[in-house]
Amino acid sequence: MALDWLRRDNELKDHALLGEEHFGTEAPSVIFEKRPVTDPQGNQVPGLYAAWIILNNPTQYNSYTTEMVKAVIAGFQRASSDRSVVAAVFTAVGDKAFCTGGNTAEYAGYYSKRPNEYGEYMDLFNAMVDGILNCKKPVICRVNGMRVGGGQEIGMATDLTVTSDMAVFGQAGPKHGSAPDGGSTDFLPWMLNMEDAMYNCISCEPWSAYKMKAKNLVTKVVPVLKKDGQWVRNPLVRTDAYVDDGELVYGEPVSPEQAKAAKELIGQCTTDFAKLDEAVNALVWKFTNLFPHCLVKTIEGIRGKKKFFWDQLKVANRHWLAANMNHEAYLGFTAFDSKKQTGKDVIDFIKYRQLIAEGAMFDENFAEQVLAKPKA
Repeated sequence: MALDWLRRDNELKDHALLGEEHFGTEAPSVIFEKRPVTDPQGNQVPGLYAAWIILNNPTQYNSYTTEMVKAVIAGFQRASSDRSVVAAVFTAVGDKAFCTGGNTAEYAGYYSKRPNEYGEYMDLFNAMVDGILNCKKPVICRVNGMRVGGGQEIGMATDLTVTSDMAVFGQAGPKHGSAPDGGSTDFLPWMLNMEDAMYNCISCEPWSAYKMKAKNLVTKVVPVLKKDGQWVRNPLVRTDAYVDDGELVYGEPVSPEQAKAAKELIGQCTTDFAKLDEAVNALVWKFTNLFPHCLVKTIEGIRGKKKFFWDQLKVANRHWLAANMNHEAYLGFTAFDSKKQTGKDVIDFIKYRQLIAEGAMFDENFAEQVLAKPKA
C-alpha cells in the first residue's frame, strides 16, 4: 500500500467507562444483557445485539435504589460505546411495573432530613437521565407494567415506547411530597399542549396505555392477556369507541359495574409478553437496516429539543429537591413508607393546610399532627 509507512494502531479499544461492578442478578439490581438481533423470521444475526438494561426490584415495583441508579448510568454508557450494539432496550422484571420511581423506603429511611445526601443522589439521578439522552444508540422503553413518578420521567427520556396495554402512566409527586422535576415538567410541555401537561403533572391521576397512545406519548400498545389462546385487550379500559355521549372515552376507565366483570375476566387470563417482545424486536430490526450514523444524527436532532428544556432547570431542581427533603418530602415519603403500619399512604392534607394557616412552626409536633397513627 502507498501509505503503509504511516503509523496505524489497529487493536480495537474498549470505550466502556465502567466495568461489570454495578450490574447484578439478585434484587435489587440492574441486569445488563446483550441479546442477538433477530430478523422477522426469528433468525439471529451474527455479531449484532440489542443491549437490554433491566430494572430488577419487582417486590418494590422496580423502584430504583441508589446503587441501581449507578447501574443504569453504567448500562447506558456501555450500550452507547459498544460498537456491536444496535439499540438499547430499557425495561424491568415482572408484569406489574416498569418503574415507580425512586425507592421510597430509602427516601424515607435515609434521605429524608439529609438534604445534602439527597443532593448527591440527585446528581446521580440527573446523570441517569443524561445517560439515556446521550446514548449513541436508539433507546426503546419496553413497558411491562406501571410507569409512574420517576419511572415515568426516565421512561419519557427514552426515544420510543412500546407498552403492555395493562400499564398505567402518571405522576405522584404533589401527592407524596415532591414535584415531577426529574423530567416531566421539562418534557411534557414539549410533548403535550400546556393544559394537558399541567393537568397530568398536578392531578396525580393515572393514564392508561391507550390514553397515552391517543395523546401521542407512546409508539405502540399491545395486548398481553390471553384466554383460551386468544389475545384479550385490557378490559378495564374503553377501546370500543372514541366518543360516547359527547365525551372522549378512548383509553378511559370502564364504568364501575363493568370493572367488576373486567377483573373477573383478567383473573381467567394469563400474561404473555410475546407481542410486546415482537414489537421491540421489530423496532430493533428497523434500526438495524438504517445507516447507523445517519440514524443517531436524526435521533440527536429530535432529542436536542428535549435536552434543551431538561438542561434549563435540572440543576436548580436538584437543589430544590434536596432542600425539600427537610420539609414536605420528609412527610410525604414517611407517610408512604409507613402505610403498612398506619393504613394510609398520604398525610392529612386538611390538617396540614390548617396548620399552615395558623403559622405553625414546622417541627416534630407539626409532623405528628399530620401523619397517620399506627393501627392498634
